[in-house]
Amino acid sequence: MRAIFSFLIAVIVGAALLAYFAFFIVNQNEQALVLEFGKPKRVIDRAGLHWKIPVVETVEYFDKRILDLDMTPQEVPAADQKLLLVDAFARYRIKDPLKFYQAVTSEYYVPQRFGPIVQSTLRRVLGTASFIDIVRNKREALMKQIATEVNKQGQEFGLEVVDVRIKRADLPEKNLQSVYDRMKADRFKEAEELRAEGRAAANKIQADADRDAITIRAEARRKADQLRGEGDAERNRIFAEVFNRDPAFFSFYRSMQAYEQGIKSGDTRMLLSPDSEFFRYFNNPSGTPTPAPQTTGQR
Repeated sequence: MRAIFSFLIAVIVGAALLAYFAFFIVNQNEQALVLEFGKPKRVIDRAGLHWKIPVVETVEYFDKRILDLDMTPQEVPAADQKLLLVDAFARYRIKDPLKFYQAVTSEYYVPQRFGPIVQSTLRRVLGTASFIDIVRNKREALMKQIATEVNKQGQEFGLEVVDVRIKRADLPEKNLQSVYDRMKADRFKEAEELRAEGRAAANKIQADADRDAITIRAEARRKADQLRGEGDAERNRIFAEVFNRDPAFFSFYRSMQAYEQGIKSGDTRMLLSPDSEFFRYFNNPSGTPTPAPQTTGQR
């Protein structure tokens, strides 16, 4: 009885060990390659429980997810002879585990085997573009071109390149100061040109304003002279009408105005003869000249 029990236990342990070494699990984010004495035998890309021949067959697992490939920053000469320090990365997935295993063996060796290809393609494509195109104008188009070419070469390694991106594209430290100085000089030049244009515009506006002011003043003087002439004509007409209506009163009124203007406080010096016509209303209120006394001769 004890022997039977021991045999059963041995059978159960053996079955457990056989199941442990014969069965393996592939997760949802994995794909597997079964090897027979190191030679690829079959690819498993379906998640679940699978079996293998113990000892004879082994299993290599590969990630199905998108993986990152960081590259060492490298100096890339642009088409306009400017040297750029480019730091880029690529995103890829393992599309064909068998081809990947034969070409690369493991994800650990991807930077050593596939990284130089990405860097050479990056250097070649960016070398055909100018500094401004790489940094700003055509950066997106250049990245798509690089990703397309790298993806074609990646198929030989069983890889699908999803994207290639530049994290940083700067000038080397030794060139930064000279570039900054040149950019500063360009900005100063542009500012001076804008100031010159502003001064020219200001002078034109000032000249137009002065011309308009002269025109407006001339027109105002013309209208003022016209109104003044019309006023003088009206005044002369009124004076003439008054003079014709009552010459004596008009003469009296004009004499009073002359006295008011000619005899002012603080300055009453006048050089006139006493019988001058100017003082006729002083001598006679009626304004008529006083007849000179007649002298009779004596015999």
